[in-house]
Amino acid sequence: MSDEPETPTRSPARPASRPFPAAPPAPPARTTTAAPTGVWFSRLLVVGLVLAALNLRPAITSLGALLEEVRTGLHMSGGVAGVLTSVPPLCFAVFGLAAPRLARRFGAATVVCAGMAAIAAGMVVRPFADGTAGFLAASALALMGIAVGNVLMPVIVKRYFPDRVGTMTGLYSMALALGTSLAAAVTVPLTQALGGSWRTGLGVWAALAVLAVLPWTAVVRDRRHAAPPTGAPATHTAHTAPVTHTAHTVPAAPDASRTASRTAAPAPRVVRSGTAWALACFFGLQATGAYITMGWMPQIFRDAGVPAGTAGVLLAVTMVMGVPLAFVIPRVAGRMRQQGPIVVVLGLSGLAGYAGLFAAPAAGAWLWAVLLGISNCAFPLALTMIGMRARTGGGVVRLSAFAQSVGYLISVPGPILVGALYQHSGGWTAPLALMTALIVPQMVAGVLAGRDRTIEDEA
Repeated sequence: MSDEPETPTRSPARPASRPFPAAPPAPPARTTTAAPTGVWFSRLLVVGLVLAALNLRPAITSLGALLEEVRTGLHMSGGVAGVLTSVPPLCFAVFGLAAPRLARRFGAATVVCAGMAAIAAGMVVRPFADGTAGFLAASALALMGIAVGNVLMPVIVKRYFPDRVGTMTGLYSMALALGTSLAAAVTVPLTQALGGSWRTGLGVWAALAVLAVLPWTAVVRDRRHAAPPTGAPATHTAHTAPVTHTAHTVPAAPDASRTASRTAAPAPRVVRSGTAWALACFFGLQATGAYITMGWMPQIFRDAGVPAGTAGVLLAVTMVMGVPLAFVIPRVAGRMRQQGPIVVVLGLSGLAGYAGLFAAPAAGAWLWAVLLGISNCAFPLALTMIGMRARTGGGVVRLSAFAQSVGYLISVPGPILVGALYQHSGGWTAPLALMTALIVPQMVAGVLAGRDRTIEDEA
């Protein structure tokens, strides 16, 4: 502007011209300084998501691998062990309902950080329990942290990575499957290597949870990217890219933007949506099969004559199938208008796996483990559909809390019934018949939930 001083001062016809004062050098400077911060924050979030996902199942699958030793050490009956395997979905349902309110008050990242700390504390305390009550209480503490992570992971993905929902959902679903399978495969040999005590074998997984607290602490402390209440997600999509973030930092009216976002996207009433109910049923039925598998599948193989270490590895095979498929399925599902065909394929794999366990559990053990692993990939599919069945971040958090809480409530009776049937029948015929029967309504609910519609349209 110093090259043309006469233009604004000597021409009386141009004093009202606005190109010159409207283009100061400040915005370009702000763009260059905001970019590194946005990239650093996004990478930190990715690390946090992966570490959090790695901790969402080891507390459960490590117990499944050592369930017989824990039952003996704590003098549990088969029925009590069935209750123990039902504690995870019960805690997920109860504490998952509180996650949206906590996120609105403290921020989603803060609640996830607290959840990781709860997982670490519960897994440190659990091995020192002398009785069933103390063991259940410590397990519930860890499961409380897992519950809020379950609900808020899709929320954080939708808020900070709105253009990469399928990719990021696949990434943390893959990490979740990796943590699940790793705990199932390593717990028994690790226990034997550390002296043979089931208490040591369970407690060692607390170190992974402590590690997950670190990146979330950094995310919470980064106030420049602190997320406002969950009810106003529209102002946070800026964090996904530096340029978008810069564009949103120019206006200095955060209160007005929050008001506008609430006006433009009223919170949907999820309970009035048929799709939300179908998704909750689908989530609950797949969770029933998953927790029966994680809690009882090693025992099924051990009763069939398979060694304890091999039974743990077979469970790991089932869980590890989710590592590649949990990354592929959300990406494929995100490109499809309807996800019903994927639901049917996964359901048929489950039917074949349960039929194999009934007919020849030891002879075809590896094949049945693979088929059940494919069937268990209904979980990342359900998470993907949660992100696709709502248009806004506020809709996603409500749908995530509703579908997961109601779904986990639906899944509570399954492991208990399996434990009771196993104890009273003395075999696996009746439990396997129950598991097989539950696959059919799961497929029906999944096809309904996979239709191309959103809860905002229905509510």
